[in-house]
Amino acid sequence: MDKAIEAEVITNKKKKKILLLLIIAGIIVCGIFTLRAYIKPSISKSRFITAVADRGNIENTISATGEILPEFEETLTSSINSALKAVLIDAGTPVKAGQSILTLDQAAAQTESDKLGFQIVAKENEIRKLKLDLEKSFYDMKSNNSIKQLKISNFKEAVTSAQRLYNAGGGTRENIEQAELNLKVANLEKAQLENEIKNKQQTMKIEIKEAEIQLSIQKNDQLAFLRKLHLANVIATRNGVVTWVNKNIGTSIKEGEALAKIANLSSYKVEGSISDNQIDRLQYNMPVIIRINELLIRGTVVNVSPAVNNSIVSFEVKLDKKDHKLLRPNLKVDLFLITETRKNVIRVPNGPAFKGSDLQQVFVLNKGVAERREVNTGLSNFDFIEIVSGIKPGEQVITSDLSKFEHSKEIVITD
Repeated sequence: MDKAIEAEVITNKKKKKILLLLIIAGIIVCGIFTLRAYIKPSISKSRFITAVADRGNIENTISATGEILPEFEETLTSSINSALKAVLIDAGTPVKAGQSILTLDQAAAQTESDKLGFQIVAKENEIRKLKLDLEKSFYDMKSNNSIKQLKISNFKEAVTSAQRLYNAGGGTRENIEQAELNLKVANLEKAQLENEIKNKQQTMKIEIKEAEIQLSIQKNDQLAFLRKLHLANVIATRNGVVTWVNKNIGTSIKEGEALAKIANLSSYKVEGSISDNQIDRLQYNMPVIIRINELLIRGTVVNVSPAVNNSIVSFEVKLDKKDHKLLRPNLKVDLFLITETRKNVIRVPNGPAFKGSDLQQVFVLNKGVAERREVNTGLSNFDFIEIVSGIKPGEQVITSDLSKFEHSKEIVITD
């Protein structure tokens, strides 16, 4: 019986201790919250950046990447199958129109050109032979026609004589019929001969015409090949700078293969690229801001490629200042495509404090204290963010990231 009482006493003592501990913990928690209400967190001025809200214009932008390229760049290609013989001008060297850049081995091409010349001579001889045959056939037709005409005249006389003799009683009817038959056969033979010669002449004229057409084609082919031979002397077509040249001397070069590039470095353009999920916002004649370090240059989208490669859409930007001194070939730049512009709005320089959502919390300086304030934002770009509500012009806003004070309503600013 004594043991049961002792166990009950021990249990009650444990309950009292737990209750006491809970009361102490509650007092401590309440004390902490009470202290937090009276003790405010602080931060030094050197640990954050501020900006003053003002009124002005703001442009909403989407980001893209770009590469500076010469506005004009010509690729010189090989006009023949050949081999690279010598490089006369290296990349980076200025050139003038008509100046040789490299040379190709033209021996095989010259042999092919000579072969075309021989084929043209053979075709010309063939045409001359056909014309001689045509003249001969015309002469034969005239000669045979004259002979046949003489025979016909004789047969006509024979018919007349046979009729006269028959009328005089000295001939027979069979003699007249035989003479008439001979005359008829002679006329048919003459007509047949004329028709054969005429058909032969027409056939030969067609053959001559076909040969002349083939000769014209061969001459055009020769002219085109001679033009290719001339272009095989790779020369600059205009003043510029050689930006690239094939230096693999001795290697085989195929017709159409690139040999050198010449650019005019006095004016530039931008080749831009953007993700294809933004293609519906990309438009022709769209304003663009190009950022090179701290320099901003404006331009306009002038061409959008219809093709999508690896989820990337390419477009071309025409620069307002094509000849700026900081522009360099193949320089990578940041592009900001302007989708919308609003005028005379409240704006604050953009910074890490703005997370991109429309409704967010920022800190505003007021008499040495940073007050947490809910603001509604609108358009934004890399420079500014629009304030729809929550901040007035002239107020000083902390643009640094103070997310560690997200539960504090106020922050004391120390020197």
